Amino acid sequence: MTASAPRYMARFRCIAEACEDTCCAGLTVPISESRWSLLRQKVAGGPDEARVSALITPNPDGATGQQAGILGKRADGHCAFLDEAKLCSLQRRYGEAVLPDGCSVFPRVLTRWGAQVEMAGSLACPETARLCLLAEDALVREPVPEEQALRPQVARQVAAGDDAWTAHADTVREAMLRLLARREVPFAVRLFALGRMALDLGDFYFPGTTAFAPTGEASPHPGTSGVEEAAAPETREPMADSALDARGASRHPGASEDVDASASETWEPMVDSAPDASDARAEAAGERLASILREYESTDTLASLHAQLEALELPGGPWAGICGAVLRSREAAVSSPRFLSLMHDVRASYGGADTHPDEAWQLHATRRSALESLHGERVHQYFLHHALNHVLRHPFTEAASLLNAMFLLVLRASVVRWVLLGHPAVVALLDTPGTPLATLDAAAVEAFQGVAKHVEQAPSFLEFAKGLAGEGPETFARLLILVKGL
Repeated sequence: MTASAPRYMARFRCIAEACEDTCCAGLTVPISESRWSLLRQKVAGGPDEARVSALITPNPDGATGQQAGILGKRADGHCAFLDEAKLCSLQRRYGEAVLPDGCSVFPRVLTRWGAQVEMAGSLACPETARLCLLAEDALVREPVPEEQALRPQVARQVAAGDDAWTAHADTVREAMLRLLARREVPFAVRLFALGRMALDLGDFYFPGTTAFAPTGEASPHPGTSGVEEAAAPETREPMADSALDARGASRHPGASEDVDASASETWEPMVDSAPDASDARAEAAGERLASILREYESTDTLASLHAQLEALELPGGPWAGICGAVLRSREAAVSSPRFLSLMHDVRASYGGADTHPDEAWQLHATRRSALESLHGERVHQYFLHHALNHVLRHPFTEAASLLNAMFLLVLRASVVRWVLLGHPAVVALLDTPGTPLATLDAAAVEAFQGVAKHVEQAPSFLEFAKGLAGEGPETFARLLILVKGL
């Protein structure tokens, strides 16, 4: 096995009782049958036998295997095994081997791409958030010793390569990372470009696609016909020039008519009964994917998209309303005093619960402009690192489409931006420009970590995001609203 990680995770060491938060609170932690059995053996005949028996119970859902048992929680939501020093009493007495997989691995997130195990990090941990956001070289990927990738056997296998969706996933992901790293291009334009790229690829590159198969009929993406999947970009119906004019036609921005015509000839319907024709269709699909990825690395394409995004005028109230709605729903479900206190302060900074989204947006836009003049590069680094880490930590192959994966990235970034610009320390900093940069850094760590822990992975948030995204061009239109807010 080989392992790699962004540099901030290679540097990570748990700071335990010195941490401003604890990962041992607010979570439902399952334990596998094998770890549960090992723990029972370790405590047998000792003072912790009855405690372990009482505080770890069979999964009420009847699950077995990796989620056979559930660790109990105290009334305050903390793990029943957390001691007064904010340390795990089980690990202290019996070693790391008895811990559930989630406890042992967190905040590491392990993903297996072929034979390679990648170790990204969850920003739900304050220390990983600090290391990820604040060091300029945090997202440089490098090999790490295998022992740093704790319990690689629990890594998610997201790219088996036995279907076109996963076989091309690493190529697409690397293109996404390169595009995000284009620092000469405004960050919102990079997100816009990723959304457009995902929209263009979505006609033929999606879970279950057979566009790349050497034989057989190409199965259409849900909601499309087989003809549409095989069609060239310019044969798709152009998007309406309505409130979201900047979407334009779904052909690559800046692409010439000659290039489009050539693509159209390549993608005429093919006869599946002829092996050479079906082989050509698969080859053409691969060439088309490579061509689209190259197009979105073009300086001319990015300049065209920049101009389109600048020309697009959208009200900010809907963006503010979305961010506020997400946080209100989570407040009702979270018991963490630290998170709830921050949410109370953020809401108050935007005028309180009854403030109209348009008014809240005006406050936000004013602060955004002021913070850009004071610490623009630092804030850009926060959101770039968050986005790069998101691509590594959340493989897009787990989404319904590449466009849906992009929508979720932009929605998460929007919510964090709203919290950061409403953080009381940031509001005070804008009134006192000489405030040390460390104050902004501390506020950013708290904002990103709080959202990562209490919002980003919550089932209710993911369900909300799914409903908000819609499908296809509708998803892209809604993504634009979020991008303009950023």
